[in-house]
Amino acid sequence: MPQNQAPGRPGNLTPEQEQKLKDLWIIVMRTFGVSPPPSVLESSTITSTISTTSANDSAELTSEVVNGDVSTNGEKSKKKRFGILKRKDKDKDKDKNREKSKEADVSKPNRTGPTLSSPTVGLGDENDKYGQSKQFKEALAEMTPEELRIAFWSMVKADHPDGLLLRFLRARKWDVRKAHVMMVSTMHWRLKEMDVEAIVFKGEGAALAEHDEGFLKQIRLGKSYLHARDKLGRPVCTVRARLHKQGDQTEDAMNRYTVYVMETARMCLKEPVDTATVIFDLSQFSLANMDYAPVKFMVKCFEAHYPESLGICVVYKAPWIFQGVWNIIKGWLDPVVASKIHFCKTVDDIAQFIDRDVLWKELGGDVEWDYKYLEPVPGEDDLLKDTETREKLLEERAKIVREYEDATWTWIYSTSSEARKARHEIAKRLREDYVGLDPYLRARTVYDRTNYIQLN
Repeated sequence: MPQNQAPGRPGNLTPEQEQKLKDLWIIVMRTFGVSPPPSVLESSTITSTISTTSANDSAELTSEVVNGDVSTNGEKSKKKRFGILKRKDKDKDKDKNREKSKEADVSKPNRTGPTLSSPTVGLGDENDKYGQSKQFKEALAEMTPEELRIAFWSMVKADHPDGLLLRFLRARKWDVRKAHVMMVSTMHWRLKEMDVEAIVFKGEGAALAEHDEGFLKQIRLGKSYLHARDKLGRPVCTVRARLHKQGDQTEDAMNRYTVYVMETARMCLKEPVDTATVIFDLSQFSLANMDYAPVKFMVKCFEAHYPESLGICVVYKAPWIFQGVWNIIKGWLDPVVASKIHFCKTVDDIAQFIDRDVLWKELGGDVEWDYKYLEPVPGEDDLLKDTETREKLLEERAKIVREYEDATWTWIYSTSSEARKARHEIAKRLREDYVGLDPYLRARTVYDRTNYIQLN
């Protein structure tokens, strides 16, 4: 792992933080219906590493896993689909005994599901302004363990799986149960509410073919755009508020566009960087450009569904009329998010965060650069139609994911540095595997055409 990884990230955890991560993985794996491999079940030290901070919850879960009492829901289906995962029947036959305790029926809703919806699971009123405790219970009632697993591994993409879970832990101040609630509610939001994977699969090409003008207009205008990196290497997303008019697009189109930008920005992250910088360019802003609904949706995305993704937010050249607007918006913000907001008036102010030699003229710098939209190129998304190759790649990825899950169970009940190293090596393989799979799952964007996204 990178030597300059920030605290609380994969490869840079205190012993206490690593134990919290283990505790969360126990609950997450049980939620997904994934039981330990026989080698772990047979270990005499299986319960020796449960932390005292979550002893009651973890001991209960460990006992249920050891005894094979993992949530099931009827007979196994003949073929499992993991969204970006697929496992062959012949693979299942190799570890049939384990699958009997692991598999959850995907042919009907999970009604017996993980019994994790007790009062101790709730976030607490002070931390639940988005109703995630309710969403959590709805997710367990409406979604099978396999569907939750689908959503999780689909969200991982090129990230380290630990890195994704650690975002939720840091956002919930290392409270394992609250992090679990937040993660499950996010998977429900991605799969059932926003259908995030469909947004990135269809992309700009499908929007053009389907005449989705509300979505396309925002991209063509460059209402927001990704360009350059700040002093810490974070990708910079600039929002030009003066280009927004409330009646130009529906709220649905605006929300899909916001998710599209956030998912695209994720593709621009390079380890050890795991956050982005957002600049709200308020030059020439007037009240005609103000629209509270998309701002509120963006705040919700950052706070509830893309936790620990915002590095800083720069509000640039805000006119005096924005003061009243800001008084409303700041009331919505979590104190941690609010602490990341910086008001800048001059190019000298913004140069604290972005080097002058990359600042472009629109922001007061000297670099000759303007946002120009490159239209989709015919044939650029042809690989999305190659279902045969995609299925083969998904089968290979399913095997790596299974390896990672097995290695995770081994690591949970081990103090060996080798167990830790083995997981990180598999995580690297997962990332490398996703690079090859990406063009079969994600439509090309303007940032692929301009080479701003470079997964390789």
